[in-house]
Parts: sequence; structure tokens; C-alpha cells
Amino acid sequence: MNIEILFINSNRLGYTRQAVAALLADPAEEFALSIWDNASTDGTREFLETLKDPRIKQKVFSRENLYLTGAANKVFGESNADLLAIIPDDFLVPPGWTRTLAAVHAAVPQAGLISCWFFGPEFFDESKARHKIQEFGKHRILRHPWTGGGAALFKRKAWQEAGRFDGIATPECWMRMAARGYVNGFILPPIFVEHMDDPWSRYYSGKPGEIRKLNGWVTDQQVWEFHLAFVREILEGPWDVRAYLGWRGRLRGHRNRFQRRLAKLGFGAPRPDYRALRTSRLEAR
Repeated sequence: MNIEILFINSNRLGYTRQAVAALLADPAEEFALSIWDNASTDGTREFLETLKDPRIKQKVFSRENLYLTGAANKVFGESNADLLAIIPDDFLVPPGWTRTLAAVHAAVPQAGLISCWFFGPEFFDESKARHKIQEFGKHRILRHPWTGGGAALFKRKAWQEAGRFDGIATPECWMRMAARGYVNGFILPPIFVEHMDDPWSRYYSGKPGEIRKLNGWVTDQQVWEFHLAFVREILEGPWDVRAYLGWRGRLRGHRNRFQRRLAKLGFGAPRPDYRALRTSRLEAR
């Protein structure tokens, strides 16, 4: 099964240099790479213009920021690849990640979105997710209707059937995919991907990207709160997409917001501090 990867960036030269180096580090990985620059003005475009690798299919330098979904709809809409992937400019992927995920797709026809784990190894707890871990032949998947969508492989056919992307986010597309019967989730054992823009990452630049403002996250603390809630949902929530649609989804959303408010007031188990986690990562570097 052939693979096309979209590497997408905007005005983050430091992250982009590291992310591209990791993506191209393993010459044994076979894929076509489309690079999309969203109107960078910080020297990122000039850096990307110097890149040479036989796997680079095209470089697109957009005059306006079309965000992830606009770029993906354009690139993937013109692609003939069996499998598609998105790598943001703040992801460090490990060698061999595409081969492992592609093997799942080859063996599991109903696989839709199969993802690496990019929430930090400290947050992965298989014991909390036992109720949603499923076996498909020799492959194990922590099933969930959506993931962030980065560092994942998904079938182009499933993406087209789900109606492609709309708005500036991807989860709605993944949920439509799951509603059609496709299996979404995280490969087990997990493939860990470093998300450099997490405030607890040892690579964090301290200059968060524009996507935070679009999501309403102004501070690192808000990112931390969202992260903890998201990981809890992935590990402990149901795998069936129907729990997130219609009246069930609205009820679940109200309950989750109530739980977050209680946590801010100090109820429930003590939560770690992202500053302490960042310090420990820096010390281990």
C-alpha cells in the first residue's frame, strides 16, 4: 500500500528543522512527501526550499494560511495514494513508524485512522484502557473514534467516504469515519511521538503556535488542562462513536465540563504540574 505524507508548517523554523530531519531520517521508509508552507515569513520557506530527498513529491508555498484542513483537502484531494498521513511541524516521529501502521492497514480492511501516541509516554496507561483495547488478528488497537490526526495513517478511501475535512479541525471527520464502521485508534504497543509544542516537552520553544488561539488556549495552563481531560477521555471513555453523537454526546460534554470544574476546585486525585514534568524531562535530556 503506497503512502503520501503531508508535512505542514507555518512560521516555526526551529520546530520545522527538527521535525523534517526526523521525518526523513529513515531512508528505508517509502512514501511520497508533500510539503505545505502556510505563508511563513520567518525563514522557514527558505529552509524548505533547500531540502532535497527523492521522496519529496512537491513543495507548496501558500500565500495565505489555509490551516491544516485547507492544505490537506487540496493535497489529498489530488492524491492517488492508498494511505495518507499528516505530520505537523512540531512532531518528532521515530524511524519505522509508517511501516508499522501500514502493516495494520494491510491486515485490517476496516482500519480507518491508526495513530501513534503523541500525548507523552508518562500519560499512557494501558490498564485504564482495557475496556477499549481490541484485537484484529495479530494487531492490537486502543480503539477511540478520533485522535488528533497527526502521526497517523488513514485510508484515503475512508477519508473520502467520511466527507473529507471541514472547518479548521479534523475530529469531526474521524467521527464520521467511525460512524461508517471504520476502526480508529492507537496502535499497541504504542509508537511514541514527541510533540515539541507541549509546554512540558524538553523541546518546547515557549512560543506556542497560532492553533492555540484558534482553540481558545491562551496560556500553557489551559493547554495542560485540556491535555489531561483529553487523555482521560481517550483512556477511560467509550470506544463506540455513538457515545459522542447526538444527545449522548451533548450529555457527555456537560458531564466532562462539570468534572473539569471540580478538578480546578481541588476535588479528585491530585494532578501533576506540567512545570515539574518539563523539569524532569530537561534533566533527563
